[in-house]
Amino acid sequence: MKNTALTHIHEALGAKMVPFAGYNMPVQYEGVNAEHETVRNSVGVFDVSHMGEFLLKGEKAIDLIQLITSNDVALLYDGKIQYSCMPNDQSGIVDDLLVYRIKEDKYMLVVNASNIEKDWNWISKHNTFGVEMINQSDDISLLAIQGPKTAKALQSLTDVNLAEMEYYTFKIGTFAGVENVVISATGYTGAGGFEIYFDNENAETIWNAVFEAGKEFGIKPIGLAARDTLRLEMGFCLYGNDINDTTSPIEAGLGWITKFTKNFINSENLLKQKAAGAAKKLVAFEMIDKGIARHDYEIVDADGNQIGVVTSGTMSPSLKKAIGMGYVPKEYTKTGSQFYIRIRKSDILAEVVKLPFYKG
Repeated sequence: MKNTALTHIHEALGAKMVPFAGYNMPVQYEGVNAEHETVRNSVGVFDVSHMGEFLLKGEKAIDLIQLITSNDVALLYDGKIQYSCMPNDQSGIVDDLLVYRIKEDKYMLVVNASNIEKDWNWISKHNTFGVEMINQSDDISLLAIQGPKTAKALQSLTDVNLAEMEYYTFKIGTFAGVENVVISATGYTGAGGFEIYFDNENAETIWNAVFEAGKEFGIKPIGLAARDTLRLEMGFCLYGNDINDTTSPIEAGLGWITKFTKNFINSENLLKQKAAGAAKKLVAFEMIDKGIARHDYEIVDADGNQIGVVTSGTMSPSLKKAIGMGYVPKEYTKTGSQFYIRIRKSDILAEVVKLPFYKG
């Protein structure tokens, strides 16, 4: 198991540690519901240093990224970020990722921890452009600092005007006295906030500074369990659950990041799928009757025939109701459609709803 540069701090704080994507990670500190509410109402800090960071450099870097990703990188400008995915050649998804344009010939790709090696090999395989590739994943620490009070809590640590940063943009500046820190306004919680990328050697300095600055705003460390409930309330996909090597971006409702204004890997087949309409689609649902849907539970029709599978499910801490996502045939995808979730030996009624579950 790998440790992050902050593992010793999590252990000292009494976090429950679990193996995740090959790393020893904090899953919770004081409890999922309490941590979830901290992020929704004030400020929470996630150590997500397990994520992967690749630098792609050279005049053909954009050509490589255009080929391997579904979104249109030509829309980016310096300091702009794009959510995208890497389609495989079987109409599935290698990974979903963030693309950061640092400058015209330099990009940072942020990929999922469980896919670092797979993604690196996939991109390398298609790098016929002579693009310089650097895998920084083991050298970079990443904090996701999320919640409505985050900008105020962190402002004393940087000259970058956090309140004026637009969603999906980033700046490179000084943070907590450390230079060349990437300050990014993305997020996976729907609660607002920032991601801070920096060298491992500065991890403890930055962690301590963040908690000192955020003390008056009720800042707390948050584990991966609350990260999952927060992202699910927003309907954000989790790789390995809601999307994988066999699900297409069209099926997953990611048509908005699939731009057919350019050619990319498997674009021709995905365009055909979009035109014909996907046979199955990812939907959001709420449980009507009592029961909590979990990953891999069967979705069945009124006659008990399996029609799909749950990809994510939980009891929503904010909404106090059971929610989930799963793939079903297109005739069940309309808002208000009903089906059943097989929980142990009982079939429990659920209804399709619009995303996000949590409206803020």
